[in-house]
Amino acid sequence: MSKKPLLEFNQNGIYCAAGDFYIDPWRPVNDAVISHGHSDHAKWGHKKYLAHTLSREILYYRLGEINLETMDYGESRVKNGVKITFYPAGHIPGSAQIRVEYKGEIWVFSGDYKTEDDGLCAPFEPVKCHSFISECTFGMPVYKWAPQKEIFDGINSWWSQNQEEGKTSVLAGYSLGKAQRILQNLDMNLGKVYTHGVIQNSNEALIRNGINLYETTRITPETTKEELKGNMVICPPSAVGTPWMRKMLPYSFGYCSGWMAIRGAKKRRAADRGFVLSDHADWDGLISSIKATECDTVYLTHGSTASFSRYLQGIGYDARESKTLYGNEEEADLEKEGSNL
Repeated sequence: MSKKPLLEFNQNGIYCAAGDFYIDPWRPVNDAVISHGHSDHAKWGHKKYLAHTLSREILYYRLGEINLETMDYGESRVKNGVKITFYPAGHIPGSAQIRVEYKGEIWVFSGDYKTEDDGLCAPFEPVKCHSFISECTFGMPVYKWAPQKEIFDGINSWWSQNQEEGKTSVLAGYSLGKAQRILQNLDMNLGKVYTHGVIQNSNEALIRNGINLYETTRITPETTKEELKGNMVICPPSAVGTPWMRKMLPYSFGYCSGWMAIRGAKKRRAADRGFVLSDHADWDGLISSIKATECDTVYLTHGSTASFSRYLQGIGYDARESKTLYGNEEEADLEKEGSNL
């Protein structure tokens, strides 16, 4: 009879039977350990939550007054003899890899992660384990990221050019993580930075959690085109193409995403400029991270799971696809703002 795995995938999420808890469950459960605050990983309805300290305020903002316990990187909790420890994932502020140990067996759930130090998050740390549960959002060789300094030099140059042309610069990125990474790498000498309401709300939640961010101004119904002209506006992808954008005219629209590496992506998103900026590991980052764990088995949760698992099998890993509901970070960001937009 084969040994039961320490972590297993079921209809609710990733379950640890020995500890009787779930990791990033997508259906309501009694005890949930959460890797980070994006809506595809942190769901409402669990009785108990355990997350990183820097996820506290964003989880309260998004999920309400939940029963939440937090701990820092390197700290541990023991549930029914199973030891749980958080390590930096480098994805967004508060993102954690979750190390699970029981009777000498070690598994690590990566959550979402990136390997470049962005200056905002605690940098990714490889964790040695027997089994590694990894994302592979960008698990194809075409996805190879340039250093972020090169990307932000391009963004700041674009902003400067738009100013010369009398345009507002409008830049789209996910409201949690990407927006703050953009903000912290803008040349603030060029002008003011305005934000869509959901991005401002995320900023304020992170600031309440002790994260230092540059000053931004929330766009309200009273904000005028004249105020915005020549300045930078950061908005979520969900705001693109809505009546909210009319206030920015005349504007140049840029889109920040790893998907911008694919031909035609910029046109499909009606963007004037596409900037290849991702908060996920690229092809090289995925492979180097997996090798650094010295694991034997890799479980791939979302992304290019079929092709990436075949590649890993070809270089000697026991690599398996695992069906999950992760991968839709482009949440309905507008819902919090309602009629105030």
